[in-house]
Amino acid sequence: MKKFFFLFFIITSFTGFAQVSVSVNWTPHIPLPNSDTIFYNPSRKLIWPDFKGTPGSPAEALAVTSSGLGYSAAMKSWNGKTTIDITVYCYFSKQSSWVRKGRESEYALNHEQHHFDITYITTNLFIQKLKDAKFTRNNYGELVEKIYKECCRELEKMQNDYDGQTKNGQLKNIQAQWNGKINEQLDLLPNQ
Repeated sequence: MKKFFFLFFIITSFTGFAQVSVSVNWTPHIPLPNSDTIFYNPSRKLIWPDFKGTPGSPAEALAVTSSGLGYSAAMKSWNGKTTIDITVYCYFSKQSSWVRKGRESEYALNHEQHHFDITYITTNLFIQKLKDAKFTRNNYGELVEKIYKECCRELEKMQNDYDGQTKNGQLKNIQAQWNGKINEQLDLLPNQ
């Protein structure tokens, strides 16, 4: 019985470490014409008509950008080989983003664009962490979700730092520093 248990343990241990190939892909989705979602495209900047939501809180904000990152993952096993495909995307929600009527300006739009850019920067961090991860058949679901949550926390921190330090774009000298920082980080990213 001990030999059987030991053999069973060895076989199940090796199946967890079977040959695993991982593919992490950036997908520049092309939404339907009347879609609520804009997927990040470095050559397509936000415009005020993209902000279709109803203004809400915080009351001191003149605009709000609702953006995020997401992924889909699938695992296939065949003949002892496992393939994990992870597709990553970065999006902007038109209906959840808003601007107060009469407060539209190029300066404010640049501030909001940088919120979307920060999301894209964090999306690339997510992609890199996925590529660096050591996936197995047994850990991939848990590990992808762990990395995703880490990156979402990083995204929230960077967005809060951006708004906090610039006072929502009101401190023009600090906004200029952030503009430079964000543009530098964008320039360092690989072309998707």
